[in-house]
Amino acid sequence: MKTDVIIIGSGAAGLMCAIQAGQRGRSVVLLDHAKKLAEKIRISGGGRCNFTNINTKPENFISTNPNFCRSALARYTPQDFIALLQKHNIGYHEKTLGQLFCDDESEAVIAMLRGECEAAGVKRFMSCEVGEINYSPDSGAEENGKQKQEGHRFHVSTSRGDFNSASLVIATGGLSIPKTGATPFGYHVAEQFGIPITKLKPGLVPLTFAPDDWKPYADLTGVSLDTIVSFGKQSFRENMLVTHRGLSGPAILQISSYWQHGEALHINLLPDLDMETLLGEQKTSKKLLSNYLIQWFPKSFSEVWCAQLTELKKIENKPLNQYNDKERKQIAANLHDWQVIPSGTVGYSKAEVTCGGIDTHALSSKTMECTEVPGLYFIGEVVDVTGQLGGYNFQWAWASGYAAGQAV
Repeated sequence: MKTDVIIIGSGAAGLMCAIQAGQRGRSVVLLDHAKKLAEKIRISGGGRCNFTNINTKPENFISTNPNFCRSALARYTPQDFIALLQKHNIGYHEKTLGQLFCDDESEAVIAMLRGECEAAGVKRFMSCEVGEINYSPDSGAEENGKQKQEGHRFHVSTSRGDFNSASLVIATGGLSIPKTGATPFGYHVAEQFGIPITKLKPGLVPLTFAPDDWKPYADLTGVSLDTIVSFGKQSFRENMLVTHRGLSGPAILQISSYWQHGEALHINLLPDLDMETLLGEQKTSKKLLSNYLIQWFPKSFSEVWCAQLTELKKIENKPLNQYNDKERKQIAANLHDWQVIPSGTVGYSKAEVTCGGIDTHALSSKTMECTEVPGLYFIGEVVDVTGQLGGYNFQWAWASGYAAGQAV
């Protein structure tokens, strides 16, 4: 089959690209090895699809090339996707921090994108295994010394037949959540064409600790605290959750994308309080430190934290009137800057995204096209642009998909 555009990957970015290209009159073939369409959309937001964030700005994204995302994000905004939902009468609501969710299940968004593809004449081939990709850079028709789009540079062999196209878009995602069909396919394509890939790691992922180090906290699974978690210049104020292997919750997922292995996290356990002043007001109290702290912490956490303070900082858990000023200052400092060193993460199986990817220095920020391989595009999670938690990664998928869809 000859076509203008082949898109490999039918997730959020691939579907958006297909819609835009099809609406421009391009003939589009969408290939995916999965049986189900857009599985990551289906499971996102607890099944209600956190489809964007109204506060989206370039600063919400991580990349070795921080300015790369600006062009695409400016040309397809959260309001543009909201307009698409409204066109299809899909209700939505805002949760905390600008996160937008569907009123109904994620399937409504998938059905909308499927319908838009069909209306744009996109041909979809699911359960389609992609084999060899060959590239003939000189096969395009010549016009004034330049290749016309009508040339068929890419030759893709699949389990559903062979396809030839002028443009090839890789929208296969990263390594996160393998059960949704994630594979390293996109990185292999980049390697085939000599396109650099930045360092990959799980992002938006729970953090783990060495079992012996975490043993005192392992029985506190389920304890949730309002914290500010920091690493370097980045900090997030959200809930932190204690698990049997380490720490999770929104604050930890957020910071995990920035955290570097072997380095300490800084956790403010009582961000709204001035503990040095409050402890100074308790100079005559006979209440144990651990009992004093239970007005803010669960008793179990307070006791374990104080026991660890004794073990690591040599500050005993004793009545408040027995501390001197230096000890009170140390206790306050540890409450506002609890430093912990994770041993790692739970890995890609639980990571919401993959940090790193196709080096954006090799791509056009306007079109997502490879500067050295005309007609080859990379979009979505496979690219080295990673959003924070809360709908930002979907907005990058829509925006990068739109950018490529307007160019292929």
